[in-house]
Amino acid sequence: MKRMLGIVMDAIDTIKPAKDTSLAMLLEARRRGWALHYFEQSDLLVHDGVALGRYRQLEVRDDPTDWYRLGEEGLMRLDDLDCILMRKDPPFDMEYIYTTYILDLAAARGTLVVNRPDSLRDANEKFFITRFPQCIPETLVSRDMNRLRAFAEDLEDIVVKPLDGMGGASIFRIRKGDPNTNVILETLTDHGRRSIMAQRFLPEYREGDRRILLIDGEPVPYALARIPAEGEHRANLAAGGTGKGVPLGARDRWICEQIGPTLREMGLLFVGIDVIGDWLTEINVTSPTCVRELDAQFGCNIAGQLFDAIEQRLEAA
Repeated sequence: MKRMLGIVMDAIDTIKPAKDTSLAMLLEARRRGWALHYFEQSDLLVHDGVALGRYRQLEVRDDPTDWYRLGEEGLMRLDDLDCILMRKDPPFDMEYIYTTYILDLAAARGTLVVNRPDSLRDANEKFFITRFPQCIPETLVSRDMNRLRAFAEDLEDIVVKPLDGMGGASIFRIRKGDPNTNVILETLTDHGRRSIMAQRFLPEYREGDRRILLIDGEPVPYALARIPAEGEHRANLAAGGTGKGVPLGARDRWICEQIGPTLREMGLLFVGIDVIGDWLTEINVTSPTCVRELDAQFGCNIAGQLFDAIEQRLEAA
């Protein structure tokens, strides 16, 4: 009998197929003979305690101009699926949380959800790094303006960012004596009503921040170093950075050893961490990317490694 896969994602017609990690996963599932069921967030519901979804059967191909076809549609129980890939991009708002509640019901009835819904809620992609203080630069999470100003004064060069951002949005660098310090902090904290993260500025960012992918707690042996554009302090590809594949270094592997057991325990099977220099700066659990770039540069099949881990979990259940 065919394995049945569901994917919850943003509209598939809007993706960039040459770079889209979700498409890489779907292509691998197709190669393995899985039946594919496509859902957008609005398709999920609960009726009398049962998690349901309005599905559309999905066909995918590795074609930059014709990468998908949607077929038969209907309503199904989510726990009839063997596995659900939760690949909806942030914003991580209340609708996202409600979606994880629906997926919790399916998981409780035996469906493997990647990544585990309760862990998606618990592992804020900025805040989660604070569980591993040995791996991170000097870091403060606060909404106290005086404390944030003192942190900036003490370290003389810091980066501040919201806890719910993505793609490099709303990240600011503050140097000692910057006349914009107060307005930056007022804006990001909403005048002290919203917590933010402040970190020591890492000049190594010029060499790129490294996106390292971990599958069931084990790192892929290559990282994508995202090099910032000229005059830009953010390396995110969404902010104009360029990607260059590099092998993992000893410090990269050490960081992965520190966090890997926690990721496995929390059911976070597919994670992307960001490392600048020697320091962990983010742990991305919602919809990590960079699979297709690394596959192309190194001849990998990272989605294949992920589905090996998924199938091992299903066989062990």
